[in-house]
Amino acid sequence: MDPVNFPSGGESSEAGEQIGSALADRDGVLRELSHHLTQAWASFDHPRPVEPAPAADLVERLSWALPADGSDPRTALGDAVQILEASISPSRPLFLAYVGSSGLEAGVLASALLAAYDANLATAAGAADLLDQQAVRWVAEFVGFPAAEGHFTSGGQTSNLTAILTAREQALPGAREDGLGGRRATVYCSAEAHHSISRAVEAAGIGRRSLRRVPIDAEHRMRADALAEAIARDRADGFTPVAVVATAGTTLTGAVDPLDAIAEVCEREGVWLHVDGAYGLPAAATSVARARFRGLDRADSATIDAHKWLGMQKSCSVVLVRRKGALRAAFGHEESYMLHDADSANPVDSTFEYSRPFRSLKVWLSMRVHGADQFRTWIEGTLAHAERFTEAVRADPSFELLHEPMLSTVCFRHVPEGMAESELDGHNARLAEVIQRDGRVYLAPAELDGHTCLRVCFVNYRTTSEDVELALEVIRELGELPNLGVTP
Repeated sequence: MDPVNFPSGGESSEAGEQIGSALADRDGVLRELSHHLTQAWASFDHPRPVEPAPAADLVERLSWALPADGSDPRTALGDAVQILEASISPSRPLFLAYVGSSGLEAGVLASALLAAYDANLATAAGAADLLDQQAVRWVAEFVGFPAAEGHFTSGGQTSNLTAILTAREQALPGAREDGLGGRRATVYCSAEAHHSISRAVEAAGIGRRSLRRVPIDAEHRMRADALAEAIARDRADGFTPVAVVATAGTTLTGAVDPLDAIAEVCEREGVWLHVDGAYGLPAAATSVARARFRGLDRADSATIDAHKWLGMQKSCSVVLVRRKGALRAAFGHEESYMLHDADSANPVDSTFEYSRPFRSLKVWLSMRVHGADQFRTWIEGTLAHAERFTEAVRADPSFELLHEPMLSTVCFRHVPEGMAESELDGHNARLAEVIQRDGRVYLAPAELDGHTCLRVCFVNYRTTSEDVELALEVIRELGELPNLGVTP
């Protein structure tokens, strides 16, 4: 085969000129972009001294009307960078508010490639399909889930909805065509399961009133005995249990439901078990946390958000299914505009989404560059950060630990000496606002067991032990401000 000759960076094809002469100097623009990326990556290595606000002239430009004519790409690119610099980024080492990403540099490279080639994994995409399924297998192998099939999706919401729709078709065959037809269905999850489960139940036509929030134990885990009682009660009342959703790392506390005990109930009752491990499931790959996920291999499906603890850029989630054919039963279709011959496989026949960007390339390239062992080391490091932070909170009389962490999330509150219990909720809510405005640490308040608390979650591979110590120092310093600096 003759080699393909590409034009050099300084040349422009006629087609390229038609697309837009503004980017005719491709090499120059790419060098400019490379410069900005290099600066950004360097800045992500250390906490910020303050969270910057956008400059007044930039804010003014963001009020402009739609431009009729183009402008210098370097100027526009510079404004885009300024906007991002004045925005909250989870890539920074002390972004601890939510379960964010590490913004792995290999993921940036993959993101550029997937955007440039713009492959659509809804239809047959050639070699991209092979890579996509290899990446699915790699993720499943990494966490220890025996997946027969799976797909990358836009996020945990879509992955969880995909699992619920698949479970619905298994429990109520024909529901995708006929609807529930008067049949009453139920789905079960813990009292602290993510709201995406509620949305999935709504979207599946089951209805939020049919979502059973199962009581939790003292460790904030679903009680398997209460689950069994709820299923038995619903069966007696004429309901069909569609699925049980166990959480492997709740958003609030990082609690991992007892998967083995829940699997026992599901196998006995013949109910689909889905594990929402969007946040926590990567920890199953580590020796220090693996035991918490015992029973994962008995689940029917699982969700993992690679844009959380696996460090990928958003959006990049994975839904894994244990039995082959279940996804096609839920989503397969025949349309005249898409061939379905044996040699015309269309991944959309087993996915909820249609247009599907090449998200798996980010995971694939990152795993190729770093290797699974490095990911395990990174995850274990963040678990160690959470343990270190927990012990520091426990040892400091000005703080109170509100739960024993299972993974990398810590909920605590500031308790100034002499402050009445009735004042602590307001104090900690104000403290969270002040911390966010300060910018050195970024965290958010939450409510746990009736208390307003401060919540930190360590998932960023850039965070160091020194950063962990700095975080508590900053929180302590701001907590001691008179009136917390809040203007009445």
